[in-house]
Amino acid sequence: MRIVALCLTLLLPWAVQAEPWKVVGDEQFAPYSFVTIEDDQPRGLDVELVEAVMQEAKIPYSLRLYPWERVKRMIDRSEVAMAFQFAGTPERMQQYELAGPIRTGSTVFMTSRKTALNDWDKLDDLSLFTIGQVRGYAYQSDFDKAELSRDTSAQNPRQLVSMLLAGRIDVIVGDRVQLMYFVREQRAEQSVRILPKPLVEMPRYVAFAKGDSARAKQFSAALERLRQAGTLETIYSRWH
Repeated sequence: MRIVALCLTLLLPWAVQAEPWKVVGDEQFAPYSFVTIEDDQPRGLDVELVEAVMQEAKIPYSLRLYPWERVKRMIDRSEVAMAFQFAGTPERMQQYELAGPIRTGSTVFMTSRKTALNDWDKLDDLSLFTIGQVRGYAYQSDFDKAELSRDTSAQNPRQLVSMLLAGRIDVIVGDRVQLMYFVREQRAEQSVRILPKPLVEMPRYVAFAKGDSARAKQFSAALERLRQAGTLETIYSRWH
């Protein structure tokens, strides 16, 4: 019995390491992560980036996409090993072990052509307008804390764009590529305007539970190898 116990003890670290990582992301973050109606499979730029890193690290994994609020609950409760894609704000860095960034996106303000707002300099310049944003999203620290009129009823960016096009909101905030993806989906390019000044160039990370630095370092090392090899740039080019 003591020999069996010793063998199990020696095998335990290997068994833990070999257990597949449960990886989750946002199901409504096209073109970065989304689920196709046809085959219910995760697709998108960030999905391909994460899968490439996991394969480079030779880590067994399962990857599924869920509504963003559920993604955050799952990582907060340690129900999964890793979640993506988190904005690189100081608040997020305090909450999680962040690895990356896997990419950087431009966060912008979008209005309809009818809205009397051509640009902004200070956040106060937006105080006369109601700004639509997705519930639970972090955008940029100063903006997130600013006393502005906000509508947080949108559950995802697609819904946010629909609200703007329907005239239910004055201004929306989000990733430039993503907002334009949903605008083009509705063939409404001529109905919207992106303000020239972006809110922030925001790096996007994968998140691990606070204290799980071993997994974070393992992911980061594989990510850097792919960056040096030019593999990440090849994936980016397929989506831009």
